[in-house]
Amino acid sequence: MSTVSAAMIDAARANDWDRLVTLEREMAALRDEIMRAAGASQEPLGAAEAARKAELIAAMLENDVEIRQHVDPWLASVRKLLSGAARDRAVRTAYGAFGP
Repeated sequence: MSTVSAAMIDAARANDWDRLVTLEREMAALRDEIMRAAGASQEPLGAAEAARKAELIAAMLENDVEIRQHVDPWLASVRKLLSGAARDRAVRTAYGAFGP
């Protein structure tokens, strides 16, 4: 998951939203797989394993912050574009203007 998280940063930095979505799906699948494996395992983690797990989780959370810094402005512009298009359709409908 840590490797996928790092790749997600690269995709976000490059504004490669299709790749980011693909990686996000891959991350979700890995998370689900790990959760299933953790549920099946009855052995607790050792101290070193627990510490490493905590480090990886912290790094992925930091990656998430950077990813959001790239994604949030893009999402805001998409929302603005979509709301403008919806408003435009509403005006056309209200005033009976039909056209392209």
